[in-house]
Amino acid sequence: MIALYILPAYIVANLYVCIWLIRWIKDMCGGRLPIAAQVIIHILYWPLPLAMYVAILVPEGDLRRILNVAGTYWYGVLIYILLTIGILDLIRVIIRKKKKIPKGEPTLSKKGFRIVGAVSLAFLVFIAVWGGIQARTLYNTEYEIDVNKSAGNNMESLDVCLVSDIHMGYSVGVDHISDMVNMINAYNPDLVVLAGDIFDNNYDALEDPDKLIDLYKSIKSKYGVYAVYGNHDIDEKILGGFTFTSDEKPVADERMDKFLEDAGVVNLRDEGLVIDNAFYLYGRPDYTKLGSGVEERKTPEAITANVDKSMPILVIDHQPREFQELADAGVDVDFSGHTHGGQLFPLNLTGAIIWENPSGLYKKDNMYSIVTSGVGFYGPGVRIGTKAEVVNVKINFTGK
Repeated sequence: MIALYILPAYIVANLYVCIWLIRWIKDMCGGRLPIAAQVIIHILYWPLPLAMYVAILVPEGDLRRILNVAGTYWYGVLIYILLTIGILDLIRVIIRKKKKIPKGEPTLSKKGFRIVGAVSLAFLVFIAVWGGIQARTLYNTEYEIDVNKSAGNNMESLDVCLVSDIHMGYSVGVDHISDMVNMINAYNPDLVVLAGDIFDNNYDALEDPDKLIDLYKSIKSKYGVYAVYGNHDIDEKILGGFTFTSDEKPVADERMDKFLEDAGVVNLRDEGLVIDNAFYLYGRPDYTKLGSGVEERKTPEAITANVDKSMPILVIDHQPREFQELADAGVDVDFSGHTHGGQLFPLNLTGAIIWENPSGLYKKDNMYSIVTSGVGFYGPGVRIGTKAEVVNVKINFTGK
C-alpha cells in the first residue's frame, strides 16, 4: 500500500510549501496579510495537490482524466519546489551560523527576501513549463553497431526501431502515440520492438482504444512489430506511480492482450523465433512481474540452448539486467527500457549506481545493450535532464 503510505508525507510536504508561499506573499504585502487572504491562498493552492486522490473517487471519464493529468503534473513540479525551498533553507541555516545572527532576527533584509522569492518563483515556473513540454516532446536517437556474425539470406544490415515505456493511460494518449508512430515510420525500419510498459496499469485509462489500435496498425515495418510486457503491463491499481499491493499474482488485463493482437503486435512471452531465416529474436517476461502464462523466467543460458549461435541473436527484455549472463549465452543485442534515463534530475545522474547501463549504448564483451529512456513517463508528468525518445539502431552484420 505504498500509494497510501506516502499520503501523510505528501500532505506535510504541500503544507510546508503553502506556508512558505504565504510567508513570501505576506512579506510582499508589507508584512501583513489578513487571515481571510491566507484562507483564500489555501483554497487556491490545494486543488492541484489533491487532484490525484480526488480522481480515485470519480468515475471513469473526462473529469477523472483531467484530475489525474493535473495531479501527476503537480507531483513532478512539487519535487523541484521542495528541492528549491530545501536548498534555500539550508543556505539560510549556514548563513545564520556563519554570521552568528541572533535567534529571531531575519537572515535577509525584506528586499533580499522578496528578490530571492521572486527569482525562485520564476525558476520554478520555468521548470514546470519546460518539464511538462519535455515529457511530451519526442526526440530521435540513433545508433550504429557492428555484430560479428553473418545473418541469413545475405542480409548485410538490419534497421531496428526501439521504443519502450510508452505508459499509455491518462497522461499519454492519442496525440503522443501518433507522434511516436510518425517518427517510427519516417525510418521505414525492418523491425520494430516494444520493450515493455506499453500500458500504465489501467486499461480503462486509455483515451481511445480503437484509435490507438489503428495507430499501431499503421506502423510500417518489413518484419513486423514485436513486444514484451513490462512491470506496468498488468492490471494493478496505481497512484502517482506507486502501486497498491495485492496477494494475487499481478497479470495483464485480458483487454491488453486483445489490444496488441488487434494492433498486429506480436507479444513474446519467454519465447523466440527465427525471422526470415536471418536472425533470432527472443522476448523475455519482466524480471519482477512475470505476468500470465509464465511461472518461472528462463535463464539466458536456457533461451539460447537450442539456437544456432552462429546466427545473430537479438533479445527484448524490459529491465536491463543479467548482461554478463546474456553475453556469455551468445546474445548479440539486448533491447531494454524501464529506467526512463532517470526521468528527473538529479536521478539521471545517479542511475549508474543502480543500473550497469542506465540509458544509451553499452557493450558487455561481445554483446550490445541498448537502453531507451522511453516514449512516455512514469508517475510525475515532467522530464528534466532526460528526453522522451524513439531509438533507431542500424545493425551491421560483419561476420564472414
